[in-house]
Amino acid sequence: MLIKIPRRSDCHESEVTPEALYLNRRQVMQGAALSVACAGLPLMACAQEGRYEGVDADDAPAWFDAKRGEARWEAVVAKGEAITPYRDATHYNNFYEFGPDKGDPAAHAPKLVTEPWTVMVDGEVANPGAYSVEDLFAAPRLEERIYRLRCVEAWSMVIPWLGFPLAELVRSLEPTSNAKFVRFETLARPEQMPGMRTGFSLIDWPYVEGLRMDEAMHPLSLMVVGMYGRVLPNQNGAPLRLIVPWKYGFKSIKSIVRISFVREQPATTWQTMAPQEYGFYANVNPDVSHPRWSQARERRLPGSLFSPNVRATLAFNGYADEVSSLYAGMDLSKDY
Repeated sequence: MLIKIPRRSDCHESEVTPEALYLNRRQVMQGAALSVACAGLPLMACAQEGRYEGVDADDAPAWFDAKRGEARWEAVVAKGEAITPYRDATHYNNFYEFGPDKGDPAAHAPKLVTEPWTVMVDGEVANPGAYSVEDLFAAPRLEERIYRLRCVEAWSMVIPWLGFPLAELVRSLEPTSNAKFVRFETLARPEQMPGMRTGFSLIDWPYVEGLRMDEAMHPLSLMVVGMYGRVLPNQNGAPLRLIVPWKYGFKSIKSIVRISFVREQPATTWQTMAPQEYGFYANVNPDVSHPRWSQARERRLPGSLFSPNVRATLAFNGYADEVSSLYAGMDLSKDY
C-alpha cells in the first residue's frame, strides 16, 4: 500500500532535483557502465536508478536486485530540495565504529562483511528469533523515500533512500501490549571496525538507539537497505539501517543486528554518555541549542568556504505537519 504523506512534504519531480541530475531513458540505455550494472533488471528500474550522477555500480545480492526491480520510485519526495550528490552522501559520514573523522567510514567500512547478516528479534514480541535481512524484506515492496537528513552537528543533506515503513515490520513481528519502546543495536566487530580500537573505544559498544512505539509506527519511520537506487554502501549503514527524518541523524542507527521490544525507555548510547547534550527524543528543534552551538541554522552539503550554503533549520526537520502531534503536551525544551 502506498503511504500518502501530506502535501507539505510533496512536490513535483521537477522541484526535487535539478534537471542536470537526471538522465533520460535513451541515455540510460546508451550508458555502457549502467547497462552492465542494470543487467537483468526491468527497463524502468534502470531508468529510475540512472537519475543520479556519480553513483557507484553496486554488487547487490540477488534478493535486493529482485526487490529493486519492483520498487515504487519517488514514493515520498522533499519539497523544493536538490538531492545531495552521491559522493558527498557516501564520503562525509559519522560512523564512529570506523573512526572519528568524516572520511574514516568510507576508507575503512569496505572491509565489513555484510553477507550473511542476522538480526535478532527479542523481548515483548510474539515472533522472536534470528532473521536474515532477506527474511525481513521478503514481503514488503521497496519504496524510494527522498528525505532531509539533519545532523546534530548542524549540517544536512537530502538523500533518496530505498526501504519500507518500520511500522510494517513491527506489525509482522507482533509486539505484545507490554512493548512501549523499540530498542535497536548496531554490530560491534572490532576486527573489522577499527574505530572501536581508537579513543572512541571509550564508548560503551555496541551502539544503541531507541524509539517510542508510536514513533516507530509512524509512516515516516523507514527501514532502509538502499540509497540512490543502489544497495546501501557499508559506510552508510549496510545492510540494514533506520531512518527517522524528523530527528537528528544519530537516532537513525546503522548496521542493525538486534531489535528488541521493551517495556522501559532504553538507555541509548549518546544520551547515556552526555545526557545534557543528547536527549532520547532528539527531535530537530531550531529553538533548542546544543550546549556548544546553536541549532537555529544548518549547513546544507555540499558547500564551500566562500559559499557554505547555510539555511534556517526547520522544526522537526520540515516534517512538523506530519509528526508534531506525537509530542502534544510535551515540553520539547526539556524532552529534547
